[in-house]
Amino acid sequence: MSEKIVYLDYNATTPIHPEVKKTIIENFDIFGNPSSLHTSGRIAMEKINEARSSVAKLINADSEEIIFTAGASESNNTVLKYVVCQPQSDCGEACRACAGRNEIITSAIEHPSIISTMDFIKGQGGKPVVLGVKPNGKIDLDLLEKNITHKTALISIIMANNEIGVIEDIKTIASIAKKHGVLVHTDAVSAAGRIKIDVKDLNVDYLSLSGHKIYAPKGIGILYVKKDSPYCPFIHGGHQEAGRRAGTLNNLGIIAMGKAAELALSEMETESKRIKALRDKLRDGIVKTIPDISVNGDQGDILPNTLNVSFMGAEGETILLYLDMEGIAVSTGSACSSDSLEPSHVLLALGLSPELAHGSIRFSLGRDNTESDIDYVLEKLPSIIAKIRKMSTAYRSKK
Repeated sequence: MSEKIVYLDYNATTPIHPEVKKTIIENFDIFGNPSSLHTSGRIAMEKINEARSSVAKLINADSEEIIFTAGASESNNTVLKYVVCQPQSDCGEACRACAGRNEIITSAIEHPSIISTMDFIKGQGGKPVVLGVKPNGKIDLDLLEKNITHKTALISIIMANNEIGVIEDIKTIASIAKKHGVLVHTDAVSAAGRIKIDVKDLNVDYLSLSGHKIYAPKGIGILYVKKDSPYCPFIHGGHQEAGRRAGTLNNLGIIAMGKAAELALSEMETESKRIKALRDKLRDGIVKTIPDISVNGDQGDILPNTLNVSFMGAEGETILLYLDMEGIAVSTGSACSSDSLEPSHVLLALGLSPELAHGSIRFSLGRDNTESDIDYVLEKLPSIIAKIRKMSTAYRSKK
């Protein structure tokens, strides 16, 4: 194993920001149940309300529109599943708002927490409408509008794809939806802290975020619910979160996410510019030194930290393991589907062949990366690809 470590998998998870870690330590003894009326409980609730305000500012929401969850997968499930809960639900106006509507429009490049939930919804009588995307990863807006019917309850489109980094036009999507009286949700997990998010400008009804993608701990996330948008709790029990999400609140996780959101807002412009320069250097270096590659996704409208490259004649898992031996951590796609031997559903949706999709690597950069990290990757990667291709009879026969 190499002594040098270069972590390029920030889209999978991020390390805890030093200032967030400091905040956790400083608040480690904030143990009171925030629902309690005594002093310990009130101190905890004060800290949670401060964190709620910080998260709200990150996306330009109002504090009361923020619901803390265990993560974005729960947030996504909460929104999607209420659409099919109508027959047996006691959610009142929330479900009646979608009465007679059982269709949800989404895309073929969503996160697994959306795709798997859509499969569940289909089994419950809902009708998923899964749209393909253009070869550059963009939603066809004309196709989207053509698929809206009087049965459409919700449109859920990812804000920025976690594998290829392509940014979707959520504002226009929401505008189209509103013309037809359709609710809008976006999974903004990969976008948070990397590009500006303004829920008032976007005019979405629901938005999901995850703490561990913005340098907070795992196990904490939020669901933004626009004021007056219909809502039905996914978890029932106590009265926490104004009756919208039962369960004793995760004090330290929430406090940490609040600090991470505060830092993300203050550091985003400078850090995104710096990281984009590193990402561009990596992309340009790969294009210059390695033949027979495909850079995936619309490079003109993409997250500043994300690069997805397909290497003809080289298996992605093999590339990953060789890089890992050199101390370089990358991904072959979404961390949530890394145990699958199937090629990336995102890359297949772009029109890549299964063979080329299998030979893809996602490089995702973050706050700890430096120019020397990129130099090191560009030093090691070309010889690794050449070595793998030399062993590939399929690649040699094509050449």
